[in-house]
Amino acid sequence: MDIPSASRFSTLRSDVFAGTVVFLVALPLCLGIATASGVEPFAGLVSGVVGGLVVALLSGSHLSVSGPAAGLVVIVVSAIASLGSFSAFLAAVLIAGALQLGFGLLRAGRLASFVPAPVIKGMLASIGIILVLKQLPLGVGLVAGADAKAIHAGALSTPFGNILPISLALCVTSVALLFAWETPRAKRFAFVRNVPGPLAAVALGIGVTLLLDRLAPSLATPVEHRVSLVALDSVDALVAALSAPDFTQLVDPDVWRVAVTLAIVASLETLLSLEALERIDPKRRRVSPDRELKAQGAGNVVAALLGGLPLTAVIVRSSANVHAGAQTRMSAVIHGVLLLASVFALTAVLNLIPLASLAAILIHTGYKLAKPRLFIELARQGLDRFVPFAATIVGVLATDLLVGIGIGIATSILFALRVSLARTFVLTRHDDYFLLSMRKDATFFTKPMLVHCLAQIPERSTVLIDAERADFIDGDIRETIDAFVHEAAQRHITVERWRWPDALQLSLPVSSSMK
Repeated sequence: MDIPSASRFSTLRSDVFAGTVVFLVALPLCLGIATASGVEPFAGLVSGVVGGLVVALLSGSHLSVSGPAAGLVVIVVSAIASLGSFSAFLAAVLIAGALQLGFGLLRAGRLASFVPAPVIKGMLASIGIILVLKQLPLGVGLVAGADAKAIHAGALSTPFGNILPISLALCVTSVALLFAWETPRAKRFAFVRNVPGPLAAVALGIGVTLLLDRLAPSLATPVEHRVSLVALDSVDALVAALSAPDFTQLVDPDVWRVAVTLAIVASLETLLSLEALERIDPKRRRVSPDRELKAQGAGNVVAALLGGLPLTAVIVRSSANVHAGAQTRMSAVIHGVLLLASVFALTAVLNLIPLASLAAILIHTGYKLAKPRLFIELARQGLDRFVPFAATIVGVLATDLLVGIGIGIATSILFALRVSLARTFVLTRHDDYFLLSMRKDATFFTKPMLVHCLAQIPERSTVLIDAERADFIDGDIRETIDAFVHEAAQRHITVERWRWPDALQLSLPVSSSMK
């Protein structure tokens, strides 16, 4: 009995350590994603807590970690702007959660495998591009208008507006730090291996803020450009910080449109994260996608009721969980508990974080989603891979995520049809003898190809039609061949249906000799 107890203690110890590491990764991401979404930082922490205390307990995954995702920032920003209020947006999140529960109950998890990989990569790349573009103003400390206080603090005037030099310096330095943190040379140091890059960027920002506040307050980041969490020192303060959905908006068609977009994109991102997680799980444990969708749906319902952002399974936090040595889902629960504790105990510290540091983290995240190497790799794989990828990006940037995904899928279908229909009919000639071969099933899409082949057969020829390789011949194809056969005598053409499938011979009139 001692061995199982020792084993349980070892597992718990590993999970506590991993949960702490994931908490340190998730904390700046929750704050940064909320800030990028234009909502209170508290909303991001709410989603992180729900991901750890609700989704983790309902999920079948041992290592997955859920929370607010950078991939949903684009939807959140545009949705709040179009719906007019955060409470209306929460109603959309509530519906999206219910839809995800429905997806899970209907066993729709497997449908994600039908979405072509170039479309998914294009969706993520477009999100990365938008994320970088939207975080640049925050990263340089762009000041709206001619704020006198900002100018007094040393803001620089540019054609785009006044920018804060300290914010620009912090953002550039933090981005460089994050890239350097991931290099093999840096990984040789134990400190770098054990401290997450986002935490190092945040620590740098806090350190610079404290130093300038003491030595040169006029050069420090203004309070307006720092995290602004309300201190939760009482139950009343906690209740006041929570937001609730506007239930009267549940019948609004625009709210439903946003909800459908959220449900589809969040489900795709979750299932992609699970697929990637299975590859790096040392024990190669498989996860039921349908159960995960139900867990995510329940999490989004709870997050909406508490005023949180929509959440998904996130590969960044999940991979950090794996690399930190997590053994069970308890690590995700521990990360949720620590996030909840930070809301009460670390408010003063969190309010020292410059928004430029959070912007740097999201710029780095966006770059990784849209690496130039990704474009090069897709281009090398051929037009049938690159064009749907590019079409998805253009579609998302020009319209929105859901329409962009639809454009990418439609483009992939066209390329798939082009490949599947290629050389369905092959016409070969030897003197006055022609052989028309069907090399695969013939659908109505191939009718123009058939008509083109038949038009090349001159008068006083002999034609052999070989359809043995076709298991299915569409009615339009049969009618076209029959019409050619019936007109053949007038053109002095002899038609022989050679090796015609037995199952199809009875359905076609025999108007010529058959071998």
